[in-house]
Amino acid sequence: MATVELTSENFDEVVGGGGTVLVDFWAAWCGPCRQFAPTFESASDKHDDIVFAKVDTEAQQQLAQAFDIRSIPTLMAVREGVVLYAQPGALPPAALEDLITQVKAVDMAEVHAKVAAEQGK
Repeated sequence: MATVELTSENFDEVVGGGGTVLVDFWAAWCGPCRQFAPTFESASDKHDDIVFAKVDTEAQQQLAQAFDIRSIPTLMAVREGVVLYAQPGALPPAALEDLITQVKAVDMAEVHAKVAAEQGK
């Protein structure tokens, strides 16, 4: 599956849905971003149940600011509208696969209960 280019216009629609989305915040001038791109693309081919999306931080500065992106590449994992992971740094293929496995294994009922409890405080 090809990656989806995220913009301020389609971000909420793509990321706010009910599925799992991995978001790569990147820029064309960033060497580590260019090195990570083939790993990210390869993973998108293996996991057609996940949306793989990219945010060009130069073209989408408002999105980068909204998520306080200070270092790129930054990878963010969102499942059912909840950010489960957000860390800067290019992951090697095995680490990305491990992250995907962990994100898929999360008990989202438990996460949603914790989020609801926090919002109720």
